[in-house]
Amino acid sequence: MKQLKSTTSLTITAIGVLATAVLVISCATVKRVVAPPPIIPGAKFVGMDQCTACHESIVKNFKLTQHSQLEISGEGDRVGFAGGCESCHGPGSLHVDAGGGRGKFIVNPKKEPESCFQCHLDKKAEFHLQYHHPLIEGKMSCTSCHDPHGANINTPKGAFVARVNAQCAQCHREQTKPHVFEHEAVREGCVTCHQVHGSINPKMLTERDNNLCLKCHAQVAGLSGQVFIGQMPHAGFGPSQFLQRGGCYSAGCHTAVHGSDLNSHLRY
Repeated sequence: MKQLKSTTSLTITAIGVLATAVLVISCATVKRVVAPPPIIPGAKFVGMDQCTACHESIVKNFKLTQHSQLEISGEGDRVGFAGGCESCHGPGSLHVDAGGGRGKFIVNPKKEPESCFQCHLDKKAEFHLQYHHPLIEGKMSCTSCHDPHGANINTPKGAFVARVNAQCAQCHREQTKPHVFEHEAVREGCVTCHQVHGSINPKMLTERDNNLCLKCHAQVAGLSGQVFIGQMPHAGFGPSQFLQRGGCYSAGCHTAVHGSDLNSHLRY
């Protein structure tokens, strides 16, 4: 009986977690938003067409994006809300009456990431992990990497097509530049090894040291008791006890993890 109650409790907990996950991702999968839009005291919703007068090119492209599909049934201060620009920028009547102007009676998510965090709760949590990009410190913003008005949210602002790592290359040029001896993982994308918003591991890695490298570079045991990685002995007897020295890059072996111009084993 106790075992049955325990199983039932776990099932209910799992359902609760699943329901929460569905709510969190709903704004990206349906034409409505769970989190309410920002409120500006005294302002009313005017609709996206009013924005076109000054922001014609932005609105034209924005209508083709996922963000433009956000909707909510208005109640109280949100009566008249129909989605679009005001989902993130708040009601625009005072901004329109003032003749526009940067930051006048309008929410700017570039300076206030909480506007993005209203929907992207998982990213907010990642930015509060031990190792993270300095967004909550105010040294960058969500728009440093994402174009919320673009057709593809994952391309830098103003770009229609972007190569892999294009966002990261804007700041991390040394790590993303071409090398004579490349690390194939870089070709697949920085996110192969890094959690880009935040991580519990140093350097925002998805795994710690050897655990990360060995996901691609498998260990193969030899008949003599040695361990081979990439057809090279890395553990066993004599001078080949590399694994005992520490992590693949932190032990002084493969220090050029993003690629090398000097050594095919990714060394400087």
